[in-house]
Amino acid sequence: MLNRYEEAARKAIDKFRRSAAMAAEMGLIPYKSEGGRWVPSPCDGNGWWTGGFWPGLMWQLWAMTKDDAFLREARRTEALLTEELRVFRRLNHDVGFMYLLSCGADWKLTGDEQARMDALHAASLLMGRFNPAGFIRAWNGDDQQGLAIIDCMMNLSLLYWATKQTGDPRFARVADIHAATAMREFLRENGSVSHIIEFDPVTGARVRELGGQGYALGTSWSRGQAWGLYGFTLAALNTGSPDCLAAAERIAAYFIANIRPDGLTDCDFCQPRDEERLDNIAGAVAACGLIELGGLTGRERYRAAALRLIDGLLDRCADWTEASCGVLTRCTASYHDDGAGRHTNITYGDYFLVEALAKLCGTDPMLWTA
Repeated sequence: MLNRYEEAARKAIDKFRRSAAMAAEMGLIPYKSEGGRWVPSPCDGNGWWTGGFWPGLMWQLWAMTKDDAFLREARRTEALLTEELRVFRRLNHDVGFMYLLSCGADWKLTGDEQARMDALHAASLLMGRFNPAGFIRAWNGDDQQGLAIIDCMMNLSLLYWATKQTGDPRFARVADIHAATAMREFLRENGSVSHIIEFDPVTGARVRELGGQGYALGTSWSRGQAWGLYGFTLAALNTGSPDCLAAAERIAAYFIANIRPDGLTDCDFCQPRDEERLDNIAGAVAACGLIELGGLTGRERYRAAALRLIDGLLDRCADWTEASCGVLTRCTASYHDDGAGRHTNITYGDYFLVEALAKLCGTDPMLWTA
């Protein structure tokens, strides 16, 4: 008999077989599901930062099933993403999200040499964003030269992968420097993390913190906490760094203390208590990080917390019907920007939910590690 996580994985396979065909017919990279149809990214076309999660989801499902329908869909959207390498101007620090889960996954799972070259191209672009003052620049605007964000901890995996592939230590060294800066400047005393920090682009001195996608300046946007938790965990997995492991454990303790009784995740852990605004993407990301953190440390409390999160999502926020394309509901992109999606299905929430299920079912190909 299948356990509940194996059963959920089976349902995800069945659902995405149907909706992957719809995405191919529509010719887009899905961003979210609304009204029974896929919706493309809100701006920047195929250069939008979430583009890698859909092919990453397809690779996770292919690893579970070896159904070539998932492989074909992964490569269809991978081709759209590699076109963005030539466009260039829309790319930013999120090339890790975009290309490690698409081209890097293709290479890891099939040995496709062109996919390897495309992922190394993306890694070179990410390394090129490194400011020798000590951080990886997030975005491209003239007024954004000193901005770095906690999300980038996840993108460092592309650099660790590139050093493993090439033997060139520069990629990993850049990742190590950025991680050290994030540990020093983003991680707060209570274990929470800032979303955006502005640095002087010449000296590297901290200028100020910005509120980012959370409720207000100084609060705790839950997905930012999840990026930090999983990002430092991945850095520890890729390098063995005890400092990164300690940072991940501090953030994990803070996140676990803020899990709701129903297992769901507020959009910001400091939001007004009378407002119902959830971001279940944060819970899915954190669950993945907690499972890996439990494996690294041998501490059962991390896996137990991950199961609380996953059970909450499966019990209350998983849509297995044919009325929608995706699975995970009540996802919110940003606290103050409902236009990007509030309490809806967003594709990268589906990716992390399926990744978490793959970990529990023993099929996860560990796309984030070198």
